[in-house]
Amino acid sequence: MAIDELLAQFHEIATSPRKQLDKYLAQGKKVVACAPVYTPEEIIHSMGLVPMGVWGAEMEVNEAKKYYPAFICSIMQVVLELGVTGQYKGVSAIVIPSLCDSLKSLGQNWKYAVPDIPFIPMTYPQNRKPAYGVKYTKAMYERVISDLQTATGAQFSGVALANSNRVYNEHNAVMREFAEVAADHAITAAQRNDVFKSAWFMLKEEHTALVKQLIEEMKKTPKDESKVRVVVSGILADSPNLLQIFDKNGLKIVADDVAQESRQYRTDVPDMENSLDALAQKFADMDNCTLLYDRDKKRVGYIVDQAKKHNAVGVIVLMTKFCDPEEFDYVPIKRACEAAGLRHLNIEVDCQMVNYEQAGTMIQAFKEMA
Repeated sequence: MAIDELLAQFHEIATSPRKQLDKYLAQGKKVVACAPVYTPEEIIHSMGLVPMGVWGAEMEVNEAKKYYPAFICSIMQVVLELGVTGQYKGVSAIVIPSLCDSLKSLGQNWKYAVPDIPFIPMTYPQNRKPAYGVKYTKAMYERVISDLQTATGAQFSGVALANSNRVYNEHNAVMREFAEVAADHAITAAQRNDVFKSAWFMLKEEHTALVKQLIEEMKKTPKDESKVRVVVSGILADSPNLLQIFDKNGLKIVADDVAQESRQYRTDVPDMENSLDALAQKFADMDNCTLLYDRDKKRVGYIVDQAKKHNAVGVIVLMTKFCDPEEFDYVPIKRACEAAGLRHLNIEVDCQMVNYEQAGTMIQAFKEMA
């Protein structure tokens, strides 16, 4: 299949999550919604269920305002809005982690606003690395398993989880390879986003096969060194209007530190005798994320290192409005970029934004900086 055909297929999937949901339901499969971030998809997959990401959409919020004030993360508002208005009809349950205050409130609001779709909490420890943190994570995974069994009737098997862990590790590796190949070949910011976003709406083995085809076709094309190379960081980089501004100004995303994109694929499930222990250890091994406790802010150095590794001229932070964890990290990122001689730019994004003219002016100035 040609590159254009593959990219068109990724775009269709990325922009038609309801169509994907209906496809799996028509196949007799049960679908479980996975709220951001780090929902244990491997467990859901191993139980014969389809994990499907819910990261909101660009839309005006009405019904969710009955439950949320205006000054809270718009991703949470839109996810709840979609639930209240029936856009997730057919989903068997939703798993919501508790890695930030907004996510905690989403779970509690969901119970009352969307009573027909069971809410399953996934409570992660902040101190995830010590043995007691790993033990706690495993205990919470066991609770998720129990709640999934109640909500869907599906059964859990450690052997099946071991297989799903391998499926997800392979997908991680393929997505990491895609990011590296895309950094040096002709692919727009919007097309790159389609490949990452589509992964949330497909079974991972299906997505892996499709991305492998794309990588092979991309490797046959000449390298593209004509654009301004940048690293993007944030929770979401998923606005078509904003990504068009990147492409219009000749900015090429050569690496990302985006929660919806590459952050998901950095850490593999280790090879251990007990598959659930291994999955809990995976969470303990994760780093470089605003939502994971790190008193030393190693994420800042990671972003600068990625910019240097990929010969980027600078870092563009897409700051989700009212996201406290991300806001706290911006000042040290700014300082680190200045110390490393990298350009830096902070653009506020919101799921309810439709006009990015100001961002366009900022990006044009960023491009033209000496």
